[in-house]
Amino acid sequence: MTAPAQANDTSVAAVARRARKASRALAKLSADARVEVLMAAAQAIEDARQRILDANERDRHAAEPAVTSGKMTASMLARLRVTDAGVAQMAAQIREVARLEDPTGRKLSAAELDDGLVLYKESCPFGVVGVIFESRPDVIPQAASLCLKSANAVILKGGSEAAETNQELVAIWRECLIRFRDVPVDSINLLESRADVMELLTEDRDVDLVVPRGSYELVKHIMQHSRIPVLGHGEGICHVYVDRAADIRKAVDIIYDAKVEYPAVCNAAETLLVHEAIAAEFLLPAVRKLKAAGVELRGDAKTISLLPGMAISRATEKDWATEYSDLILSIKVVANLDEAIEHINTYGSRHTDAILTEDSEAATRFMSEVDSASVFQNVSTRFADGFRYGFGAELGISTSKLHARGPMGLEGLITYKYKLYGHGQTVAEYTKGEKKFTHRRLQ
Repeated sequence: MTAPAQANDTSVAAVARRARKASRALAKLSADARVEVLMAAAQAIEDARQRILDANERDRHAAEPAVTSGKMTASMLARLRVTDAGVAQMAAQIREVARLEDPTGRKLSAAELDDGLVLYKESCPFGVVGVIFESRPDVIPQAASLCLKSANAVILKGGSEAAETNQELVAIWRECLIRFRDVPVDSINLLESRADVMELLTEDRDVDLVVPRGSYELVKHIMQHSRIPVLGHGEGICHVYVDRAADIRKAVDIIYDAKVEYPAVCNAAETLLVHEAIAAEFLLPAVRKLKAAGVELRGDAKTISLLPGMAISRATEKDWATEYSDLILSIKVVANLDEAIEHINTYGSRHTDAILTEDSEAATRFMSEVDSASVFQNVSTRFADGFRYGFGAELGISTSKLHARGPMGLEGLITYKYKLYGHGQTVAEYTKGEKKFTHRRLQ
């Protein structure tokens, strides 16, 4: 493995200072220059395919005893794996990001405060973004490409279970940046130890935003200990509600996709709610299909009574509030739409929830009243993803209501500044009444 170029001082504070300096250089790059670098990075990832796969095989081999002993879940091991197709997807996502419209330097609004005194609101990068994640190495090319496109430097800290893959990916990216005179290699940085995380969270002078991606425990820990603004989501307790007016064939296929297609991710369904008027007709084919895929089912009393002999465990209060990240699904029969909405708003994590119905009024109510970042009608919760939303890639998913919400693409990495242009005006002229503000909006 080729080691990334590093300055002598590898302390977190020094890394953050170099990242800050790099961010200022990135902010001066043209949009075309950033696109050129991204296209080169995508090619570098493809060219280094075998390096990445070899490093990932070493990580997975090292992780197997932890899975056997129960210290690591099978779902975490699944998220760790990188395949040929995964490398190709990394490169494809970088190219998708490169092709997106430049998010920086956009005029968001303009106003004439007075004749010859004009105020602009303009988009600009945050500066330095810290991304702390577990298990999934593909976070690195996603985060690096989104940050470079938006002229932000990035400091990454991945889990120890993916250490070799993460190091290889960052090394490849830094090797690529060396070829560009105006792009500092410190635009991308990788921290190594758990202690580094705690120090990073204190670097509020040089780091502008922290994005955690991982377990509820990780995100909660980061939010409780950071002096830097944190944007992320704690859990992915996603619901699918099958309304009385649902198309049963569609509904069976959708819940299967939402649970089985990739159960280890945060947008997989964890709870199925079914209107009592359609429960008897819907549950039998749905449960048969789910059980054939190895899904463990936990149901309320009504569900169990409707499916005698189907070996469904009794769901507890804890199940409604659990993100399984595995082939486990809880099921509840509800009396009406109101009960479904109340259940989701009580137990959900404000991530993604779906209603399956042909009744447009029911769908409108559900999508208005469910308090989640993404609400869907007649589609799988698995569509809640930055790449699928057309963002090129995804930095993470936010269930916060401040700044960014839902899948975070480029817009989540952009803030704004005000630019005021004048001709020698002073505030005294207005406080004394010599001049008056016009406050006229401009196109």
